[in-house]
Amino acid sequence: MNNETRQILEAVQSGNMSVDDALLKLKMEPYTDIGFAKVDNHRKIRQGIPEVIYGAGKTAEQITGIVDIMKKNGQKQILITRISLDTAESINKIHSLTYYKDAGIGLVGEIPNPDGIGNIVVATAGTSDIPVAEEAALTAEALGNVVTRIYDVGVAGLHRLLSHKEELMSASVIIAIAGMEGALASVIGGLVDCPVIAVPTSVGYGASFNGLSALLSMLNSCASGVSVVNIDNGFGAGYLASMINHR
Repeated sequence: MNNETRQILEAVQSGNMSVDDALLKLKMEPYTDIGFAKVDNHRKIRQGIPEVIYGAGKTAEQITGIVDIMKKNGQKQILITRISLDTAESINKIHSLTYYKDAGIGLVGEIPNPDGIGNIVVATAGTSDIPVAEEAALTAEALGNVVTRIYDVGVAGLHRLLSHKEELMSASVIIAIAGMEGALASVIGGLVDCPVIAVPTSVGYGASFNGLSALLSMLNSCASGVSVVNIDNGFGAGYLASMINHR
């Protein structure tokens, strides 16, 4: 059960909230229709994590309108993915946010104190994979996790990865990010005893097919305990890693 629902029920149990007030909180409008968007006010009650705004394809005005509704409904941290600096600057005129250029992420509010059970490691095969890695890492941090970054440790120089064995083997979840042939996830999966989330990236030359080659390699991994998200989906990996790290 997610924390917000549990807190409401515990408040009723302790006598600090009436049954009627609890019912009102749980029954409040599940979404707000603002024409161009239906903002999900109950996402956190259902899933434990509030709605995240996917910014690609949305105007700054649309994002600003969605943020306004979220803030009115008490959301303290609002994550906005896949936005440009120009869009972030426009939003910042109305809702103060921090913009993370490498990740293309805007955050309204502060990164919370970590409350996950362990450490999430984000590892990349190459420097070119860092934008996807930063999307994953910042998503995980914004959802309350300690994150360790290990960048440029691909199989073309395996000794670079092996020099980080302590961080890898003490992690609760590892996100392995690679383009080209996507071999990093299999190598890490064969070394550790925790879940590995593989993220194929669109980095690579022609026959990598914009990440399809890495995706298929990761799906065909012979290492047990490796799961795969979509090409360049750092957000999805960071979100899933946070769910695992809070169990």
